[in-house]
Amino acid sequence: MEYRRLGKTGREVSVIGFGSWAIGGDWGRVDDALSLRALHAAADVGITLFDTADVYGDGHSERLIGRFLRERSGESFFVATKMGRRVPLDPGNYTPEAFRAWVDRSRENLGVDRLDLVQLHCLPTAIYYQPEIFAALDDLVDAGAIAAYGVSVEKVEEALKAIEFPGVAAVQIIFNMFRQRPADRILAEAARRDVGVLARVPLASGMLAGRLTPTTEFEASDHRRFNRHGESFDVGETFSGVDYETGLAVVDELRALVPGGASMAQLALRWILMHEGVTATIPGAKTPVQARANAAAADLAPLPEATMARVSELYETRIKPLVHQRW
Repeated sequence: MEYRRLGKTGREVSVIGFGSWAIGGDWGRVDDALSLRALHAAADVGITLFDTADVYGDGHSERLIGRFLRERSGESFFVATKMGRRVPLDPGNYTPEAFRAWVDRSRENLGVDRLDLVQLHCLPTAIYYQPEIFAALDDLVDAGAIAAYGVSVEKVEEALKAIEFPGVAAVQIIFNMFRQRPADRILAEAARRDVGVLARVPLASGMLAGRLTPTTEFEASDHRRFNRHGESFDVGETFSGVDYETGLAVVDELRALVPGGASMAQLALRWILMHEGVTATIPGAKTPVQARANAAAADLAPLPEATMARVSELYETRIKPLVHQRW
């Protein structure tokens, strides 16, 4: 496993993290015992970064990670959580009092005195233009409730605005083979400002894992079924905003690039890590096998220039017109 410094947090974290949306909800049925085994398997192979949110299963994901932390007492892990989507997305709801209540709830769920990192969770664009929002987060750092804060955003422009505030330590944004605009706009600027970058949705909701087919059926509780057109939240969160048929067709062309002995998912994760401005990526896992396979992507050799060029070509010709200017 490779480790990189997460911006102003000053903490070294594994370049492959553990995204825990799937073990909280919105990805079909979950088995808590299996989820815990997945968390332990991740830790066993060197993963130290665990990403969660207070709305993943309405705190269920945080509580599972809290149990995992107790079971691995004495070991050092970095847990990034998020807040802000437990209420209607009205800027008037984001007050210092609300922030403190949400932070306290996450601390209780995780069983910790201080949160390693709290990220504003895909809030309305107007939030990133309000200095008082970031002043309230500074107050939580001063009070010892959180060690650092950052943002999780939908749009590159939101990230660029947010990192103008000096207290922002990390930005989380969708970045994968299907969503390449952050490489043009955000990675270099984040590095210049010493802001860590967490690449989320790295497998485009499983599309880039290469196992989906035209006949794949998703459970009613899986966002890949109920959010295809943005019915419940931003459509860019589901298959990175690429329509299902186009995604499958491009993945079929990408298969020829998979290194020997590796999987399509590992190729997709290694592609992200080829960008030095990325601190870590946070693929989800529901089983120990998935957690170990994700971690193994960090062990792949650097991808050849020809591979990187072919991915860029496919993006430019097949994907870019669908997503590039939207997010």
